[in-house]
Amino acid sequence: MDSPRRKITGQLLRSMSAVRGEQELPIIVQYVPHRQVLRHAEFRAGWRESYSYRLAPFGHAHATREAIITLEQDADVVRIYQDSPVHALLDAAPTQVGAPFAWAAGLTGAGVSLAILDTGIDPRHPDLAGRIVALYDVTGEGETDTNGHGTHCAGIAAGTGRASGGLYRGIAPGLSLLSTRVLDAYGNGMMSDVMAGIDWAVARGVQIISLSLGGPGPAVGEDPLIEICNAAVEAGVMVCVAAGNTGPGQMTIGSPGAAERVLTVGAVDRQDAIASFSSRGPTGDGRIKPDIVLPGADIVSARATGTTLGRVVDAHYTTLSGTSMACPLAAGLCALALEAQPGLSPDELKRALMDSAIDLGQPANAQGAGRGDARNLFAALGVALPAEPAMPPLPPLAEPVTPTPTVPTPGPETPQAPGCLVGWLSSLRRTHKR
Repeated sequence: MDSPRRKITGQLLRSMSAVRGEQELPIIVQYVPHRQVLRHAEFRAGWRESYSYRLAPFGHAHATREAIITLEQDADVVRIYQDSPVHALLDAAPTQVGAPFAWAAGLTGAGVSLAILDTGIDPRHPDLAGRIVALYDVTGEGETDTNGHGTHCAGIAAGTGRASGGLYRGIAPGLSLLSTRVLDAYGNGMMSDVMAGIDWAVARGVQIISLSLGGPGPAVGEDPLIEICNAAVEAGVMVCVAAGNTGPGQMTIGSPGAAERVLTVGAVDRQDAIASFSSRGPTGDGRIKPDIVLPGADIVSARATGTTLGRVVDAHYTTLSGTSMACPLAAGLCALALEAQPGLSPDELKRALMDSAIDLGQPANAQGAGRGDARNLFAALGVALPAEPAMPPLPPLAEPVTPTPTVPTPGPETPQAPGCLVGWLSSLRRTHKR
């Protein structure tokens, strides 16, 4: 007659062989259905019950070797497992777009500069410390990010993941950042301020600008902010703009997302479904927008010191959703491409991103050309990537050095659009109230 199958797993048996006496092991016990679990008074000396699960007939306990052997004789016990540690994995967004394959080739955005035009960036954050090469404040409130939106966007594009042991890395953790504060503590600003920020960043020789802000749609390609965005592209700067968070209706893309020459970025979730909040085209003059989509739902990134925006993870990270999150992800992909091929023009890079996007089978005015993908992008550029992904090494812990702020200089008056240009932080709050 065959001996009955052991209920104790091999891993637990191996651990039991190494313990003696009253030393306890953490275990998970599977019972037959409908058993009222974890009621083992007979094991008082070697058994500490901790938790019974409601969704399935499992229980957790700490037990001595002898108690586990006795427990195996219980007819209601199906299996006894060792409780094993689990480790956090890389946040899903970089993996979803294939960034680890570019990292395996040594590409991190090193030597590339990106201006974040937003609520500022916290230079004290461990993931961003020492990375900000210039500060500029147009609002008059100071360079410090008292809102959190800009720091979160900067972390998506360029965070090293230092404060999370590498878990929450940005797409291009080697690029240099310019912090251009154009939105106030509530995420609001004026069109003229954003234009001044773009003008300053281009004058500083920046290669990429990320704009996670905008006004209501529909917009046509004829307003001052749209024109200055197109002018920045003409000057050789890659401009990435969030599509907006006023979807799912059509013609909900405003300014500057409606600008013809920028890369307008909508959002998908972790399953590559178009996010309901992601704004759709066409523009007011009938052009297809957005240009591509990228992950923008439940993105964990850097949390500015003292802020409470989003669903807080810990002292250094918070979770936000919106096309505001997809936009700096696109900027990070652009940085990786420009590191590999510095001579790419903005128009060439935009076309490569669109031509290599994964078609999600959705209407063009919801997905653009599709979901951006690093491996496809580099294949389109003729850059070979390794077959296996890899994580970039964590850089040494940098001291939080704050660069000397740039003092705004008087200049010609810029025509102001009527009303307030609202950062999409406000609509993010409305759409994703938790």
